[in-house]
Amino acid sequence: MKFSIFIFLCAAIFFSCKKDSFITSPDATLYTNTDTLSFDTVFATVGSITQSFKIFNTNNQKLKISSVKLSGGSSSPFKMNVDGIASSEVNDVEINKNDSIYVFVQVNVNPSSATLPFILTDSIEIDYNGNKKWVQLQAYGQNAIFLKKQLVTTNTTWNKILPYVIIGGIQIDSNATLTIEAGTKIFLHADAPFLVDGSLKVTGTKDEPVIFAGDRLDQDYKDLPASWPGIYFRSSSENNSLTHAIIKNAYQGIVATGISNNSNPKINLSKCRIDNIYDAGILAINTNIYADNCLISNCGSNIELESGGDYRFINCTVASYGTNYISHQQPVLKLFDYLPDAGNETFTLNALFQNCIFWGDGGIVDNEISIDRKGSSGFSATFDHVLYKAKDEIPNATFTSSIKNETPMFDSIDVSKNIFDFHFNNHPNSPAINAGVTTVFLSDLDDKPRDSNPDIGCYER
Repeated sequence: MKFSIFIFLCAAIFFSCKKDSFITSPDATLYTNTDTLSFDTVFATVGSITQSFKIFNTNNQKLKISSVKLSGGSSSPFKMNVDGIASSEVNDVEINKNDSIYVFVQVNVNPSSATLPFILTDSIEIDYNGNKKWVQLQAYGQNAIFLKKQLVTTNTTWNKILPYVIIGGIQIDSNATLTIEAGTKIFLHADAPFLVDGSLKVTGTKDEPVIFAGDRLDQDYKDLPASWPGIYFRSSSENNSLTHAIIKNAYQGIVATGISNNSNPKINLSKCRIDNIYDAGILAINTNIYADNCLISNCGSNIELESGGDYRFINCTVASYGTNYISHQQPVLKLFDYLPDAGNETFTLNALFQNCIFWGDGGIVDNEISIDRKGSSGFSATFDHVLYKAKDEIPNATFTSSIKNETPMFDSIDVSKNIFDFHFNNHPNSPAINAGVTTVFLSDLDDKPRDSNPDIGCYER
């Protein structure tokens, strides 16, 4: 009896040891759920997001990985954490049978003299049972000019040599002018409003626009709206002009308050694109804005004009479609002669919209133009040669030679693929073609000349 118990115990110990033993065969299987980790543009001195991959042990026994290491060692720009251990090399990593572990990776770009984007590469080597497997790492690095809580007090010019990364915000003093030359890129952090008390001059071109965007360029973040606050032209600001500017992914695109103290409009917008703005693309409060050949697209509320003011929008396309980020629930154009939620005081409003498109789809909006008037006088909203979508008649507005509820036939709208092309090149029968009236603006958003019968919208076919 004692002998039988002894045999049983030995057998139990043997099988238990076998069960917990490591597979040592070079034929052991191991795989990763990716062979490459790629990081989009990472600015010098600013760390990337953390990405990860998994190492799977698909064997019926435990597997011991001899080492997981960065090929570049401790000098690599990449940093690694293997199953909770942060090091450039981690040894004797155990993975239970039919189990997996995480490897987390970040990248930091060291400053250099390079002015153009550069590629950083390395690899993670996984060594097990005499076998080697690699996961490739690559990142696009970029030096930049970093400004933190910047106050511009003198006339200043920015150029395209290096991008600008703004942290904590920037303010242009009331006696200063900031000129931004063609091709300059400005990336703003989530806490960084662009405040203008003086003047902003943007001199982009069709081939080299000036870009305002958030500073998170990783794949999961680069198209998120509300990634930075927006550009705010405050009451003392005047003589602002933006040509070929792209403003995207902000909480609010342009916010302007107060009438200019001279005969010039507070803001001149020419051939600008305002896109993917969480709230208002343009929010104007008792101010004056002139815009030509601009595209304001896919915003929570594309254009909102409050508390009166003086406005001219010529050959602009104002359109929204429900996207993966912003559902289309507000009219693309809203006009008020009062300040909502601020009493009953009314203000004079004069607004001219000529050769413009006001269109939307993929939402619950029946009327893409909404006008709310409380004052008894001093109100003019004129729509001349416009194409618009509306279920009902629009009150308090004058429409001349306009097109109602005929689809503009944009070239390509595919919400699932984030494709929004507002040209008419593929649609010679678009009702917007040759339906406009001649104006002083002789070229479109692409700098293409307009003929004697201009198209409606920001693009000429």
